[in-house]
Amino acid sequence: MTPGTWLHRISVTAVAVAALAGAAAPAQAATAQAATAQAATAQAATESAATTVDYATWQQDCQSVMDQALPYLKSRVAAAKPGEKQAIVFDIDNTTLETDFGFSWPQPANKPVLDVAEYAQEHGVSLFFVTARPGILYLPTEYNLEHDGYDVSGLYVRGLLDLFKDVAAYKTAQRVDIENKGYDIIANIGNSATDLSGGHADRTFKLPDYDGQLS
Repeated sequence: MTPGTWLHRISVTAVAVAALAGAAAPAQAATAQAATAQAATAQAATESAATTVDYATWQQDCQSVMDQALPYLKSRVAAAKPGEKQAIVFDIDNTTLETDFGFSWPQPANKPVLDVAEYAQEHGVSLFFVTARPGILYLPTEYNLEHDGYDVSGLYVRGLLDLFKDVAAYKTAQRVDIENKGYDIIANIGNSATDLSGGHADRTFKLPDYDGQLS
């Protein structure tokens, strides 16, 4: 089970429990059953999402984006000013890790993205990871990234209060925090509009999500 699916099952379970709690009142029983059925349908849709996306095509599409990112990165590294602290911000699910395709633990890296990350870290660029994953997954996520070869300069996960915030606004705030630490975010790489909107990056690179089929 992938972390994305696991997290979805947590939310599905919460919906089901809330529905069942209300079922104690006979008048609400039908509503509870309907909510549980809707949760089950949503779960099935999430679990089947990866099967509608061809892995080889996804890798080719990711490579096409990274083929644009790498020359840009090389030019920015070469033009770095003395003392300049350069950074790249990455999303995690289906960006740095194969969340919907990595049916093992640790999850494998998304190879086209890892290649770019390795060039960056070998040339003094710091890697920061901003994810919508909840704080409870901080340690396993950090371990997974480092296991796969990413040098983690910083990992941002959502705290309890962040779970109620707009994802795009939350991710923008984390990039602001990185800039406040003195870094120039030369690139921001993700597979969703919420990963990239809000500015605070010199350039963005969007990986495919196929109209939201990939988390």
